[in-house]
Amino acid sequence: MHVKAHDEVAIRDALGRALRDLRISITDRCNFRCTYCMPKEVFGKDYPFLPQHAVLTFEEIVRVVRLFERLGVRKIRLTGGEPLLRRDVERLVRMIAEVPGIDDIAMTTNGSRLTYEKAAALKAAGLRRITVSLDSLDDGVFQAMNDVSFPVDRVLQAIDAAAKAGLSPVKINMVVKRGVNEDSVVPMAERFRGTGHVVRFIEYMDVGNSNGWRMEDVVTADEILSMIHQRWPLEQIPARTAGEVATRYRYLDGQGEIGIIASVTKPFCGGCTRARMSSDGQLYTCLFGGKGHDVRAWLRSGMSDDEILERIASVWSHRNDRYSEVRTSETARLPRVEMSKIGG
Repeated sequence: MHVKAHDEVAIRDALGRALRDLRISITDRCNFRCTYCMPKEVFGKDYPFLPQHAVLTFEEIVRVVRLFERLGVRKIRLTGGEPLLRRDVERLVRMIAEVPGIDDIAMTTNGSRLTYEKAAALKAAGLRRITVSLDSLDDGVFQAMNDVSFPVDRVLQAIDAAAKAGLSPVKINMVVKRGVNEDSVVPMAERFRGTGHVVRFIEYMDVGNSNGWRMEDVVTADEILSMIHQRWPLEQIPARTAGEVATRYRYLDGQGEIGIIASVTKPFCGGCTRARMSSDGQLYTCLFGGKGHDVRAWLRSGMSDDEILERIASVWSHRNDRYSEVRTSETARLPRVEMSKIGG
């Protein structure tokens, strides 16, 4: 198929949205059991995780990246599960970094395996940015949320290691759930003010089917902003790029910025340029999607690149997802892909 030049939009969906970002889950496994993502009651010791042959190989992932680049993708984010559980992940980063047209490679991790050596290897391989999940600075709260008694200090060490390796500023993601960790919002802001790192506060979302989501559990973006603004005045600043999910605010005293991701109360579906690939090669066009498209089957059936490209292009051109904009009590009950499969 004809593909346009690098700076042109190669394809748009049914609502006119371009394809710019591809989030790739490289494993469905995680060593945490965060209550809002992989609760132990569902993801117990007998949970049937994917066998190795079902997971895309590095070579298959890179083939997918090459095809998506032809359709306009410039940014790749590696997720999981926990991506650092995938052996030799820096080799995958290096392979992706060699794909012409890919401008940015990022990763989201829980930090449990992010040593300085690992961070330095990822940076050397071509990783440009890293996001570390941390839901509280209070050990009791954080360990209750990750549900494997993993301590805060180890995650803070991982953030320092990433910064030392040159992966800075580090983004820190905090999911805020009412009655659980809203008291941690201001301490989190305080801890990272002036460090150059950016905390992103995320409204608790109804991703997947197993976290027991209720609207009453959502601490809204306005509440989060108010908590911090009362202590250190903030002002909104423009997005760096189109399709950015976090609304940016900077401290008036010059001590850096925060982000707030308000996908429940202030949906940003209209600017969504992201496609998502699960670790077993299912293509999802929305974080809240119920059914994927089996790219793995296409990759393993002997199809040519152009044949697969046509199919991916067809999926995107028919895309009309805007779940967060039309969310109701009825749609919230529909089956959705688990967050652990597509990495949020």
